[in-house]
Amino acid sequence: MRESLSTPDGPRSRTLVTFDELNDEALAKAQSRATKPFSVEDLRNAAVRVGAPIAHPPVDRAARELIAELGKGQTPEPRLKRLLTGMLGDDPAAAIAPADPSRAVAEWMTATAKERGKALVDLLLLADALPSGGRKGKPLRFPRLESTA
Repeated sequence: MRESLSTPDGPRSRTLVTFDELNDEALAKAQSRATKPFSVEDLRNAAVRVGAPIAHPPVDRAARELIAELGKGQTPEPRLKRLLTGMLGDDPAAAIAPADPSRAVAEWMTATAKERGKALVDLLLLADALPSGGRKGKPLRFPRLESTA
């Protein structure tokens, strides 16, 4: 990927990034090195026109890998199968609702230990920031349950 510049000595071009496959990392590196802003979408379209290899989005790569494994006779565990069919299904009645805990856990399935640790620290900081309700240093007390008999 190159950029053309006008200089007092005439037009010059410089390489922003070289890549085997156009991906988000290459685009980010090019944007950081470019002297003029450019449209990522226009650049992707230009790459398609000239036949440059373009990386598939992660979801497409994962789908291809899953299809390959299914083709080899492998099947996901039942819980994952249910989650997959619910998220991919065209039937709105069978689809997993956005508020379903299964959908929330899907985002954490591939989280690294570092990402999980950061989320835990954020949660603990949130808990520390909640007001204590005037009971700081006092044990929790619950109201007495009276018998209804």
